[in-house]
Amino acid sequence: MTKKKKRKSSHNKISNLTNTILSILKKDRNQSFNYKQIAAKIGVNDASSRNQIIKKLQQLKAKQEIEEVERGKFKAIVNTEYHTGIVDMASRGSGYIVSDDFDEDIYIASNNMNKALHGDEVEFYAYKRRKRGKIEGEITNIIKRAKSEYVGVIQIHKNYAFVVTDGNKMYTDIFVPINKINKAEDGDKVLVSLEDWPEKADSPNGKVLKVLGKPGEHNTEIHAILAEYGLPYDFPHEVEDYANKLDTSITKEEIAKRRDMRDVLTFTIDPKDAKDFDDALSFRILDNGLFEIGIHIADVSHYVQPDTVLDDEAYERATSVYLVDRVVPMLPEVLSNNACSLRPHEEKYTFSAVFQMNDKAEVKNQWFGRTVTYSDARFAYEEAQAIIENNSNVILNPVEASHLNNTIPAEVSLTSKEYQTTPEIAFATLKLNELAKIMRRKRMKSGAISFDKVEVKFNLDEQANPVGVFFKTSKDANKLIEEFMLLANRKVAEFIGKQSPKKTFVYRVHDEPDDSKLAALQNVVGRFGYKLNFKDRKSISASLNNLLKDVEGKKEQNLVDTLTIRSMSKAEYSTHNIGHYGLAFDYYSHFTSPIRRYPDVMAHRLLQHYLDGGKSANEAVYEDKCNHSSNMENLATKAERDSIKYMQIKFMQDHKDEDFVGVISGVTDWGIYVEIIANKCEGMVSVRDMKDDHYMFDEDHFALIGKNSKTMYQLGDEVVVKVKDTDLVKKHLDFTLIGKHEE
Repeated sequence: MTKKKKRKSSHNKISNLTNTILSILKKDRNQSFNYKQIAAKIGVNDASSRNQIIKKLQQLKAKQEIEEVERGKFKAIVNTEYHTGIVDMASRGSGYIVSDDFDEDIYIASNNMNKALHGDEVEFYAYKRRKRGKIEGEITNIIKRAKSEYVGVIQIHKNYAFVVTDGNKMYTDIFVPINKINKAEDGDKVLVSLEDWPEKADSPNGKVLKVLGKPGEHNTEIHAILAEYGLPYDFPHEVEDYANKLDTSITKEEIAKRRDMRDVLTFTIDPKDAKDFDDALSFRILDNGLFEIGIHIADVSHYVQPDTVLDDEAYERATSVYLVDRVVPMLPEVLSNNACSLRPHEEKYTFSAVFQMNDKAEVKNQWFGRTVTYSDARFAYEEAQAIIENNSNVILNPVEASHLNNTIPAEVSLTSKEYQTTPEIAFATLKLNELAKIMRRKRMKSGAISFDKVEVKFNLDEQANPVGVFFKTSKDANKLIEEFMLLANRKVAEFIGKQSPKKTFVYRVHDEPDDSKLAALQNVVGRFGYKLNFKDRKSISASLNNLLKDVEGKKEQNLVDTLTIRSMSKAEYSTHNIGHYGLAFDYYSHFTSPIRRYPDVMAHRLLQHYLDGGKSANEAVYEDKCNHSSNMENLATKAERDSIKYMQIKFMQDHKDEDFVGVISGVTDWGIYVEIIANKCEGMVSVRDMKDDHYMFDEDHFALIGKNSKTMYQLGDEVVVKVKDTDLVKKHLDFTLIGKHEE
């Protein structure tokens, strides 16, 4: 019996031995290995396997694929060019690498991933498949992990546990020793960190860092969204303590160092539910007939000093995160909602851009520096909008400003505990609106693109359950504030950017759109009868604006708006100014929101440094900070989107018995995506559930077509759907297709 076993093992052939040996040697190509080390890596130790390895090593040496660097020790002969790129995981463990060295993404089969995970920076070599002629690759080294912490549900066994991660980009569970589960209970949603990934193990090892709660519970899922992107939801004690001990009083000594603008009419216009007011406008008419308009920004850099725990924390966060039911601030509340918030009837330290403008909205003079201001009033956008709409016929003659009281309708003179509308504020609002419209027209004429995308908002009850959906649109009052913030951002960037010799600064840059993305956009919008003009930069901008205007109020509006935004390059922070394509500005920065964006804090510090006659700051240091800020902004945006998706699914849970009219917003070979017109919730109809026919995916027509009936469900079609399933944990919303919508 024993002999039979031995005889059997002597014929065990190691499968794929050539590729396995080459993979081992290429992965650690600077090291040499003997047959025993290779056998250990493969996980074999019998005589037959060792002999096969020895024989294969000699064959590969004879073919000059490997070399014997010393007796019995072998290295790979590297005649392959290695590249670097970022992993983009697909389903079933395969993926792609996005690399600057190639025009196309490189396909990586699951057996060539070599423990790389989604988003990792990797080294790889590429080869052409003979059959398909497409480029494929093999990952040889992981340069940098994209993340080390994951969110998932823990499954506890007797002596060990596994964490099954959220999302479809992670192809493996995480093994957790029983002594590292951190008091988690079976089925809890947890945050787990990767510790190591042994050579022979199918799964990485990890430990539970934090128990988030039970899956499906509101706070658990919101905290899970933040944890998934490595975003904090509270401040360390030492940071809170440091902030609470800051002197936030307004002192005579500090006022003496600043331009005192407390006697100039100043007010804020913000969303009605805003808690922090980081910008205010001041307005007065000068003796020379020009309008002096101040854009006053909370002087965060006065309180947030470099090389403090407060500054370190603000930098790490880099941005506030706006989830559906809460704001995760960049700064502790004592600053964000109190000391740095330009609240009505309070004196505040501010950093200001003050412009003298004429009736044509031309800047005739400008001044930048630290100020002290006093806010006379606080407006919600709706209240400012009421002033604008109810006074559309008022002739804005500055000389008659003092007699305006008779021309303002009584209902506009709103009064509350917090603010009072005066004739002066009403006149200022109307004049600022008039100038803002002129500036906006100039921008559009210069090639700016008008993105007025509809925002989805929720009415929440006291338990943060969604009881209604509404859409936020941008009106004149919103655009008034936007134009003056754009003016300040542009002029600050221009002031530094045009100095000689060149000075390091933090710019907000936006590259021109990629030709292939524009072609893909044309492909889709052509389905609705729209045409883009790609002749030159200006014609592209003009035709995009025409497209966005033409789809207003139509069923395909949200789809086209979304696809147009996706065709654009991403705006980011950089010390290398390339201008801002979307705004049509040669110089642009972020200066106006330092309470919620760290780049604005950097812009304030650099501007003051240069106003004081300082030399150019270290470009490399600030470029690193810009990259970090861009990355954190990207993560915050993803978290915000996930929270909206989560709330949409939660909202749809209570509407399972209703029929909804929706627009087909995406078509794939596995089904169609449908966006409900009434509430913008998007879900999927699986092709497996479309049982009335066998549907085939037609890529050219963005459609699923029935094999027998020839029924076509095409991008942009209106259909009727019903909720089939809502999964808050996986953030999936599945629909059942009722049929086409007959108007």
